[in-house]
Amino acid sequence: MVNPGNETYADDALPSLPGRVTVTGAAGVLGAQLVERLLKEGREVHAFDLRPVPAAAGLTSSTGDIRDPRAVRRALDGAQALVHCASALPSYPAADIRSIVVEGTTTVLEAAEAVRTPRVVHISSTAVYGLPKLVPTPEDHPHEPVDTYSTAKAEAEKVAERFRAGGMCLPVLRPKTFVGPGRMGLFDMLFQWAEEGRNFPVLGKGDVRIQMLALDDLVDAVVTVLRAPDEVADDTYNIGAVEFATLREDFQAVLDAAGHGKSVVSVPGRPAVAVLRALERTGISPVYGRLLYKLLDDSYVSVDKARERLGFRPRQSNREAILRTYDWWRGQRAAAPPAASRDGGRTSTDPWRQGALGLAKVFF
Repeated sequence: MVNPGNETYADDALPSLPGRVTVTGAAGVLGAQLVERLLKEGREVHAFDLRPVPAAAGLTSSTGDIRDPRAVRRALDGAQALVHCASALPSYPAADIRSIVVEGTTTVLEAAEAVRTPRVVHISSTAVYGLPKLVPTPEDHPHEPVDTYSTAKAEAEKVAERFRAGGMCLPVLRPKTFVGPGRMGLFDMLFQWAEEGRNFPVLGKGDVRIQMLALDDLVDAVVTVLRAPDEVADDTYNIGAVEFATLREDFQAVLDAAGHGKSVVSVPGRPAVAVLRALERTGISPVYGRLLYKLLDDSYVSVDKARERLGFRPRQSNREAILRTYDWWRGQRAAAPPAASRDGGRTSTDPWRQGALGLAKVFF
């Protein structure tokens, strides 16, 4: 790791992590991985989520809603830092998205201010940029949200900026879509089709470059910003893979790993979007609108600021992250095949109910 002053630290000389960290959304994919990492680093962790978290040495936990001020304050008791991972998914009803993302973030930051938590890391999203034509997209690009989810994420950042202006040390991380063990959602569809020996469709030629992010790298970014001095941590950073190919190439790597000799197949982009938008409105397709349009154009952000100020550089490429997740998925499926979520995936650990897209398999 290289710090902002260009001093190189040996592993045993890294700036220390906070002794006790509270993690919201600790039962989610990111939260669970972060909790595990902090415990391995010898930190005390309090895990807060709607769902119970398995017991572990050095871990305390409580269940509750991030919109409940009393529950959040109790979870912050004695914490030297808070990592706010809890969020909604784009597939949630609009009212739930706004309530969880905006009201929840406000409640969490008010509680942290009340108990004087020294540092709060807010996990945001590159969704705040909307569908930017400028790539790589820098952190100072205007917020141009295009749907309920991206609007809520942008509003939550405004809330964070207000608390930062009031003196709170409040790092904001904007990760790209992250991929790793435990992550299901739409990736489950790709993996299922590959395993079943089917071709897999992409919109248009599939020659757009879509940046993703390994879950391990996102956890590293959180740990890095927890270690950083206040004057460096108290900023906003894009986090994404440095190495990424076209969508066709990255998806083809999964089909090749499946070993059935199948290929990525192009489908006409704009007509497919029109059909999928109609299916989304009827509730028989889990693919949400912003994702559809994002897959038609290059989508990647600049990570120069994180490299230059934090000394942070992701280790895995898109392909490595996707293939590692596929290996995990195969192992999990062999042990206990997952059941599709009845409501389309309430968490990112749920397989998506494919709906009409599942019927389309017969054409591939």
